[in-house]
Amino acid sequence: MTLRPVISLLALLALLGWGCKDENPVDEDSPSNVVFPISNVSYAQHVQPLFNQTCALTGCHGDGQQQSALRLTSYDNLMFGGQLVVIRGEPAQSVIVMRIEGRVGERMPLNRRALNQNQINGIRAWISEGALNN
Repeated sequence: MTLRPVISLLALLALLGWGCKDENPVDEDSPSNVVFPISNVSYAQHVQPLFNQTCALTGCHGDGQQQSALRLTSYDNLMFGGQLVVIRGEPAQSVIVMRIEGRVGERMPLNRRALNQNQINGIRAWISEGALNN
């Protein structure tokens, strides 16, 4: 057996693999490393960690003296804090989605890199799934 067919096959596989795009949804330009699943989104595992890294910051939507009355430091603050920003089952009608997509008012997070599409879709999925405290 000669090595020529094996080397040719390995070269072909290397060339094919070289052009493949990584399907990892992590966006290097995202302000957060949180990656959402397509469904079964967990508030505790996905939504709150994203908020902690991108929104619930001093001077934004954290605790203490803030620019906004909306607090994103807990599920109760988000859902029952006095501002209706999430409409269960209706992501397109939820103000939080409109703001992170930049469809209404200033895009959030303000003056920071935008959330990546996986993160936006994840927030949408969580709301579609009932915006549960799970």
